[in-house]
Amino acid sequence: MANGQWLKAKNMTYKEAIAEIEQILKSLREEQNSIDTLSERVARATELIALCREKLRKAEEDVNSIIDN
Repeated sequence: MANGQWLKAKNMTYKEAIAEIEQILKSLREEQNSIDTLSERVARATELIALCREKLRKAEEDVNSIIDN
């Protein structure tokens, strides 16, 4: 993924990232994909999933911090 796309992904909301992942999954199911396109889409989905996991981890930390105080 190009650096600009990664920065764009880092600024996405969880909801936006999930929506893009769902869009990628839909295209993988419904379209014939070249190996290059497949590779790009899987790489993008992997990065978005990592972003979502990080946002969930951060939210869990924030909630635990609030509960502990």
